Amino acid sequence: MLRAKNQALLQMQDIPSAVNALQFYANVQPSIRGRNVYVQFSSHQELTTMDQNQAREDESAVGNSLDAQPNRILLVTVHHMLYPITADVLHQVFSPHGFVEKIVTFQKSAGFQALIQYQSRQSAVTARSTLQGRNIYDGCCQLDIQFSNLDELQVNYNNDRSRDFTNPNLPTEQKGRSSQPGYGDAGGMHSGARAGGFSQMANAAAIAAAFGGGLPPGITGTNERCTVLVANLNPDRIDEDKMFNLFSIYGNIVRIKLLRNKPDHALIQMGDGFQAELAVHFLKGAMLFGKRLEVNYSKHANITQGADTHEYANSNLNRFNRNAAKNYRYCCSPTKMIHLSTLPQDITEEEIVSLLEEHGTIVNSKVFEMNGKKQALVQFETEEQATEALVCKHASPLSGSVVRISFSQLQNI
Repeated sequence: MLRAKNQALLQMQDIPSAVNALQFYANVQPSIRGRNVYVQFSSHQELTTMDQNQAREDESAVGNSLDAQPNRILLVTVHHMLYPITADVLHQVFSPHGFVEKIVTFQKSAGFQALIQYQSRQSAVTARSTLQGRNIYDGCCQLDIQFSNLDELQVNYNNDRSRDFTNPNLPTEQKGRSSQPGYGDAGGMHSGARAGGFSQMANAAAIAAAFGGGLPPGITGTNERCTVLVANLNPDRIDEDKMFNLFSIYGNIVRIKLLRNKPDHALIQMGDGFQAELAVHFLKGAMLFGKRLEVNYSKHANITQGADTHEYANSNLNRFNRNAAKNYRYCCSPTKMIHLSTLPQDITEEEIVSLLEEHGTIVNSKVFEMNGKKQALVQFETEEQATEALVCKHASPLSGSVVRISFSQLQNI
């Protein structure tokens, strides 16, 4: 155990076993006590047992070999990153320990990394000793800090990914994201009065609260791509509002575009990369209107606003503007069971069945009251039937109320 570095050396019985272990963890994110760990080969050929004093000496030697000598440039790796980190966020974290001259961020196989150049070496030493192992947000975005062996950083643009604080006149590189503070109102039933974008810090806090510092199996939390490409749709039955109803289960929707030259394709811009990852993970291969959906990340950073796009950023039906932690917690793949809320107080089970029975065989249903509000559970024969009911009837009017529908993880009523 290399306690000073929060690292460990593990010797397998033979080389094939070590290779198998590394290959396995290349596809599966290992974690210990809720914290992600990273596995790679060591330069040591064999571990030897030793007394405690010798172990401390060896630990110090190995620890020093992993770092360059103290330098004014720090190499920062962000682990368990549940939300994209910008140059400005890093400046807020590191500037209290000295004047930060330059910041450059990039993506490597180890994850999100940044180089941070201080004016003095002492400032870098202080920052490293103070911030090593700390989280930027509660429960996530843990800092792993080493000294870099670079002498000087070169920054060409001042933007979210890089910044030279000694030269504010550098140009801003053209980025895929819109610079507009808000988006136009799409009109129709999905429009609303909520303005502005989605809060990064609030979202990170909601994710941490929802998953207790961990993440659902298969979710990495490191994706930064916000736009999703959906293929193999049924063009005769799909439209933008139905796509909104399905994908808004996994995050806020900015805009949607059905591709006219490929009628069975659509682009969906989610509120952030984490929400896009949830949608891709849980909806890949889902059945809808007789088609198996192909859901992947798009090569486009965002969807350009135009006459053929539908805007949803201001929609009051975006589920994650309120109770975000609860909505994250309930994310799952489509199930046979759907949950209906915001129902009229005098609703009956017969009315619920009448509303939904056109979409498939209803196996069971139940109307109940929770916290003084009427809700319902409806179980269909298949996941596809339940998905169709959700897509078609979410946000539909019923006796003066607007019905909200989501998937339930209950197995039976």
